Amino acid sequence: MSIRLAEFKDLKEMVEIYNQAIKTHRCTADMDTFTVEERIPWFKEHQSNKYPLYVYEVNNKVVGYVYISGYRPGRKALRYTAEISYYIHKDYQRQGIGTKMMEFIIKKSKELNYKSLLAILLEINTPSIKLLEKFGFKRWGSMPDILDFNGETCSHLYYGLKI
Repeated sequence: MSIRLAEFKDLKEMVEIYNQAIKTHRCTADMDTFTVEERIPWFKEHQSNKYPLYVYEVNNKVVGYVYISGYRPGRKALRYTAEISYYIHKDYQRQGIGTKMMEFIIKKSKELNYKSLLAILLEINTPSIKLLEKFGFKRWGSMPDILDFNGETCSHLYYGLKI
């Protein structure tokens, strides 16, 4: 097991993991799957020291990834606030990988001088809520029923942590 900075060669596996999450309608507001080519701009956005992207490997296979994004980038008063996101391959969930990635990204966020972390998630994503709460994240907000998955509505939750 190892966590390292993502490289372009990892993008195919990351897209596979993200597409799994999309199909569940429980982990992201995206509804259509992506090709590797469509995710290149996203990948490039996370090739900076400020907004890094890391992969979690088991036996040299990417089975998860975690990254930091700007929260309303360009608004200077929010420069110490970041959003974290994480995804795990369906065959590797519930094995402690989320815990290890969360420990890692919180530590990295502190090193990058962030003071507040946000996680924005669907209210039906119970495993993610439990993971966040395990690390002291609190529910800071809710946007009721703003997601619509072909007639099924869901709320968007904001969880936050001061670090």
